[in-house]
Amino acid sequence: MLARQMAAQDNVVPLELGARQASARIHLLGTLRATSYLGQDLVPRGRKARAILGYLCLHAGQRVPRARVAALLWDRVPDQQARASLRQALRELMTALGSQSGELIVADAETLRLDARSCWIDAAAMLSGPHPANLLRSDLAALCEGELLEDLSGITAAFDDWLMMERARFSTQVTEVFESELLQIAHADVPPERRAALARRIVACDPTHEGASRVLMEALADLGERALALREYERCRAAMKGALDAEPSPETRTLYHSLKTRAKSEKSDDVGGGRATGAMVPVPSAAAVSTARLRIGVLPFRDHSGSHADLAVALSQEIASALARFRWFDVIAPLSVQHPHDRDEARLREKQWHYVVEGSLIGGGETITISVRLFDISQDVRPAWSDHFELSKDTLDQLHERVVAPVVARIDPIILFIEGQQTRPRRSGATSLVLQAVPHLLSMERQRYEKAGELIWEALRIDPQNAKAAAWGAYWHVFHVGQGWAGDPQSSYEAAQDLAMRAIQNDPENAEAYAICGHVASFLEKDFEAAIHYFETALRLNPNIAFIWAMSAATYCYVGQPDEALRRLDRYKRLAPSDPNARFWDTVYITAYTVKGDYDQAFRIGRRTVRANPDFSNGYKHLIVALGHLGRREEAAPYVQRLLALEPRFTVEHFGQTYPLLRAEDRDRYMLGLELAGVPTR
Repeated sequence: MLARQMAAQDNVVPLELGARQASARIHLLGTLRATSYLGQDLVPRGRKARAILGYLCLHAGQRVPRARVAALLWDRVPDQQARASLRQALRELMTALGSQSGELIVADAETLRLDARSCWIDAAAMLSGPHPANLLRSDLAALCEGELLEDLSGITAAFDDWLMMERARFSTQVTEVFESELLQIAHADVPPERRAALARRIVACDPTHEGASRVLMEALADLGERALALREYERCRAAMKGALDAEPSPETRTLYHSLKTRAKSEKSDDVGGGRATGAMVPVPSAAAVSTARLRIGVLPFRDHSGSHADLAVALSQEIASALARFRWFDVIAPLSVQHPHDRDEARLREKQWHYVVEGSLIGGGETITISVRLFDISQDVRPAWSDHFELSKDTLDQLHERVVAPVVARIDPIILFIEGQQTRPRRSGATSLVLQAVPHLLSMERQRYEKAGELIWEALRIDPQNAKAAAWGAYWHVFHVGQGWAGDPQSSYEAAQDLAMRAIQNDPENAEAYAICGHVASFLEKDFEAAIHYFETALRLNPNIAFIWAMSAATYCYVGQPDEALRRLDRYKRLAPSDPNARFWDTVYITAYTVKGDYDQAFRIGRRTVRANPDFSNGYKHLIVALGHLGRREEAAPYVQRLLALEPRFTVEHFGQTYPLLRAEDRDRYMLGLELAGVPTR
């Protein structure tokens, strides 16, 4: 991992690489550092000002809504106060940047942007395209130490959640870079000196990277340095034992024994006056396992207190059972892992697992601390998520509600996020395509939305019986209509209905399919009784899919029960407080408060959510209604303009005819609010 200390190497990449015209150099790996081209320190003193710089660097070139940054860094204060605090921290950042501020930061009333052309950023350079002088991106490891923004943890809970996801994303991307470069340097036509130098770079960056270690062993053997090759194996073995408590994989051990046998043979031949000349035994590469289904193993939890062994076993079994309700991956129960050595990475790879859940219990007095961790082991062991829970001994009867439910509810979106970020999927099959499609779909950006549709239709072509593909295909049609993009809305209605029912028929135990079928019934068909039936069925099948609570909350808004909607939204937040797709589901809060008649709260939340999700047209409608009833027509004008840009044919009359509100009084109140805010009546 990049968090580990890297050794100094020969041929260090020149500092000018990729940044000859840059006015600033910014290092995000390790402690945040920034210097001007004259060597001046540009880092502000305040942690939140530094966090703004780090956030903008990781979104370099993008317009970032101020509201999103404020919500991350001031997550426990009112929106107005958060915006004021953001302005103050931004002034501190601009002061620290000095004369470079105008060139680096582009700011307007609503957004911030860091000009990617004006600076060199280490994390971006490691993931960018080929560099001059035939240097690979792994060469840049010589410049990089530490974890991504490692000095900025603990600012706020919201920022920590975002930072955890960014670190997981970056770790995945860097690993893909290393894997692609290993393929380049492993060919026989690459000189062994070059292979050894590049492999050493990767090993310096990640001492437990077995693929690089094997390349280095083979290169040293080709150079006649078999003793050094054997020593490299021992180094790799010690690193894996110390960092991962694991042994090298069978491929690495096979190579080691081959080299060791060759060394003995050559020593024997030398004694007899001759020398062996045979070719190296080819060793399979450490390519990631490619299967159509994800496999998640749950290891028996460890009891470090010595008095809760039964509870540790029971808890791991409960988590495995709850995870098994998620239909898009396979779960291996803890009783399948019997021997201590089965925790070794090599054993886990032999089982073809992709993720592993492990945990531990520590008892102190009347309180038990339960720690749970999720590891991605598809290529190298990487932590993906961790959390801990405090449980008093007199509340053990609430174990499922306090520990099991939040654990599995948080693991699901984390894996969805990681799998959805794969630019080159590690697994084949229809489900993998759907996982890639979901983040595109929930973005509500037209181009990405259409890309999501292409992925879903390809998934259905590959596997017409895939319930997940059919369900998300139905959901795609719902918002294709809702965003005003469907050329033939009636055909889209029918396609959504057909796909939703097909999803249930293909997998009658699929909670996700029932939930999406419920939303189709509610939003498109206005059959609220059927919708509530489908949602309740979904929650009986799996009450720990967090987004089902948020999706069902929308229907309770439509039928005029905003308090029940807010209860369900709160349940969603408790189950998955760091859901990467929260900005989409947060729009349901605006609906709930608008239906409730709490227009001030609808405005406060709505203003934040539309900035975070500016391409989702329905979010604007509720915000505009609230502003209309608040008598703030001028303030509503830019939102009306944006809504009409997204839905040019939108009118008050059209809303009254199509939007799924059950009660006439709610529809009349909405239409009045839209008219008061300046929306065209027809």
